Order: sequence, then C-alpha cells, then structure tokens
Amino acid sequence: MSTSASITTAFRQQFHNAYIHALQQKESFFAATIVNRGMIDGSSFTVNNIGSSEMREVTGRYQDKSAQDIDHSTRIAYMADYDAGPYVVDKFDLAKLVADPTYKYVELLLAAAMRRKDKTIYRALLDGSLTRSAEGGAVTSTTLPVAQQIAAGGTGLTKAKVIQAKTLFRKNKADARYEPGTKLFMAYDSNAARQILSDTTLTSADFLAVRMLESGEVTNWCGFEWIPYEDLDVPSANVATTVAWSSTAVHYGTGIDIKTDVSENKAKRGNPMEAYGVLSLGATRQDEKKVVQIDFATNV
Repeated sequence: MSTSASITTAFRQQFHNAYIHALQQKESFFAATIVNRGMIDGSSFTVNNIGSSEMREVTGRYQDKSAQDIDHSTRIAYMADYDAGPYVVDKFDLAKLVADPTYKYVELLLAAAMRRKDKTIYRALLDGSLTRSAEGGAVTSTTLPVAQQIAAGGTGLTKAKVIQAKTLFRKNKADARYEPGTKLFMAYDSNAARQILSDTTLTSADFLAVRMLESGEVTNWCGFEWIPYEDLDVPSANVATTVAWSSTAVHYGTGIDIKTDVSENKAKRGNPMEAYGVLSLGATRQDEKKVVQIDFATNV
C-alpha cells in the first residue's frame, strides 16, 4: 500500500510559544559597591567633604589660641533622566502570534535600566567631579590626578599594576586599615580575565588562583573584589581603561527608580499595546584618592 506524496503538504509545524532575549547584561554589578543615597528629592544632591587636621606643639604657657582653618568642599551630582521604548505590540499582530512578547519587553526595560546604572557609576568614577569650595563660588570640575592613574605601558592587566593600585589605596589611607568596613573593588572585562587566568606567575601556586581557574571567574584576589564589566572605555586602539575604587568613592542617588508602564495607546488605530520605562539618577565621586584608573593593553 502506498501513500500519496502530497500528504506532506499537511504536515504540522510547531511554533515556539515563548521569546528568548538577545545576550545582554541584565543586572547592575556596580550598584552594591558604592554609597547609595536612596531617593533624591530635587534636581541634584551634594556630598560635603571636610579636610584633616594635625595637632600643634604648645611651646609656652598661657599663649593665645589661633584658629585653624579646615578645608571644606561640596561635590554636586545632577540628576539625569533616561527612558526606553515605547516598544509597540499592534493588537492586529497580537491576534496572529502564538506568544505575547509584551512581558519580555518589560524585562528589556529593566535590563536597560540596570546597565544605565552601571554606566552612570563608571562615569562618576572616572570623569570630572563638580566641586564648589565656597558659598556662591564657582563650580569647577575636579579631575582624577595623574598620581591616581596607571598607564598602559604596552602591558596587560598585570599583577604589578594590581599591586601598584593596592599600594596607592594604602598610601592614601583609603583601605580598611584606615577606614574600617571599607571594601576595595576592581572592574574587569573578558580581556583582563584572559590575561590574569593565563598568567602562570599568578596561577601556579595560589590556592585561590586555582579556584579562579576552575570557575573561570576572578572574584576576590589581591585585596580586591573583582566586578565584571564589559563596557570599559577604549581610549585608543588596543587599550582599555578599568578602574579600582573603595566602597565610599562614589555617591549615587535615584530621582525616579525604574518605572515601567504597559498600556493601550488609544490615539492609534487598533489600540496597540506599548511598553515604556523611565529612570532618573545621578552620581559623583567623593574623593579622588579613593579611585585608581588603570589602562591596560588588550592585545597581549
């Protein structure tokens, strides 16, 4: 008994009833590493800095006292507004789809907000910080000094650079020895991970390094908690800029935490569904001595 070859025209096809996101960062890696000032009521917020003082020797009896000046300055962070969407799902199309993509659009909005938080914090670590030193005085931009920058020098993210950064934090009294409870962090991308995990001088004897090789992750090493971040600056060809910082180096505030809305647009024919999200935030560096910029070659 034979079957007509045309029976294949009736074969059934099963369509996927869900959606898979493109590969992307979906959480904030930096938000837990800085000072979160919470919700900000206003267009900006400030960080008030006060300098240090030293004791003076008293060389005689009943001398007049003389006032000592203490340096004061204020850092200013302005709120910046962001949005994403609307991502539109036409009602006419929705009726023809196996799966409704709207819920995935909301997840895309949340992921975009998390990445925006990290970009804002990364920029605050490296960019100029707005500073005012007197009431009514001019606002100037305080840049990261050369002393807090480690040049690429044609080498990758080497142990020598990591140790140099750690030494700067100790020299600046910016680590837990001088600021109890302070943690130190280091951002790294896939190039940095490759360089560290393939350096036999780093991975031959250290038990922690062996664990790093097993997992393929750099977590806690050389006094830093390592934070993955694939959007490092590229100031020139084959050079990337990472950064090390203390847990009090940046103050971050939220004007509008991520708000999403999924609703009908009744002004359009077919009343399409629209997914839309907004976010407002700001950040500023509190002290340059709590940040170290590290440039490294990516092609070694």
